[in-house]
Amino acid sequence: MNDYYALRLDVEPCSADATDLLAYLLGEAGYESFVPDQQGLTAYVRAELYSDEAVRGVLAEFPFPAIVTTSAELVEGRDWNAEWERNYFRPITVGSRCVVHSSFHTDVPPAEYDIVIDPKMAFGTGHHATTSLILTRLLDMPLQGRALTDVGTGTGILAILAAMRGAAPVTGIEIDRFAWENACENVRLNHHPEIAVLCGDAALLDAIAPADVVVANINRNVILADIARYAAAMRPGATLLLSGFYTADCPMVEDAARAAGLEPAARTERDDWACVELRKPQQP
Repeated sequence: MNDYYALRLDVEPCSADATDLLAYLLGEAGYESFVPDQQGLTAYVRAELYSDEAVRGVLAEFPFPAIVTTSAELVEGRDWNAEWERNYFRPITVGSRCVVHSSFHTDVPPAEYDIVIDPKMAFGTGHHATTSLILTRLLDMPLQGRALTDVGTGTGILAILAAMRGAAPVTGIEIDRFAWENACENVRLNHHPEIAVLCGDAALLDAIAPADVVVANINRNVILADIARYAAAMRPGATLLLSGFYTADCPMVEDAARAAGLEPAARTERDDWACVELRKPQQP
């Protein structure tokens, strides 16, 4: 059963920084989707992963001088597309070239790249700063004929844009089975059956041919644990795009990248979230 717990966190005083940090801490605890508002945040986690102890641990790490009141409700498996339609997901544009919307939207602005995402409970609609940062970078990069691997593909949004821009082959990897199923559905919705979507973790990189571009929008701890695998999955001269962490974490991520043989190349930021671009040196 695709059951989730909806954890409600009311924050006083509330700010975007406070809800972003709570989402970050909860993401490291296994939470998948986050809906901030003016009073706080609603976060979703698979029912089997929920625990009161984990919530207390997140609140113990939360450094803001605020009062956080929590409540949790079991949400039984349902039509998550309908939930997003009623409550959360609205069409967005990335720059002037890309629009992201769901199949149920009708008032969609025209754009060069039109991406259909029915998100269910998977992370990645383009609304979060980390997804938007990588979408923006993928719009600017030359991708035609370049192999791309998206680790932690979520809804598949980054892999889909890469395929639309001519990257080939494109592979997405997703550890969560429900998110993997959602990514497969979104690949079909966008008519890119050539995208391979694999269910598993970064160990699957060992069986994939090295890529010209590797993308990982996950979280800091997962990235630090797996960055050597990312480096091994890159061709000489390849690019690695990382996001899912705060700008304050960039030195730590870049140090780990250097230890894995990668060179920092660029950094972009939005709302205190970061996207770090790294390169694998050409062979001498």
